[in-house]
Amino acid sequence: MRWLPAVVLMVSIFTLSSIPATGLPFFGDYDVLIKKAGHALGYALLGLAYYIALPPRLSRGYRWALGLLMALLFALSDEYHQSFVDGRTSSLRDVLIDGVGAAVAVSIGAVYSSNSRSKATS
Repeated sequence: MRWLPAVVLMVSIFTLSSIPATGLPFFGDYDVLIKKAGHALGYALLGLAYYIALPPRLSRGYRWALGLLMALLFALSDEYHQSFVDGRTSSLRDVLIDGVGAAVAVSIGAVYSSNSRSKATS
């Protein structure tokens, strides 16, 4: 069950990436800002979901690095997928934005988990 949020996010990202350019909303003057913020937020949530899903017996640093690496690999595969969608292009800039979002969220998750005093087991 720990992997369910990550799987739901991966399916959601893939589905959104499958929308042709003509089907995407336009946000006027804020279009690029909103879409890039969406990238960062989506991958922040994905990176955090990976971090939480990874076994707690792994060190915090290892979970951090692996969560970020998994998010970056998914971002790369998503950009490759977008290159086959009508009107969409792949962009390494988007992968960088995705990676920054994931790194921030995974870092917050690592700090929170290191300060947690709960005795819950999963």
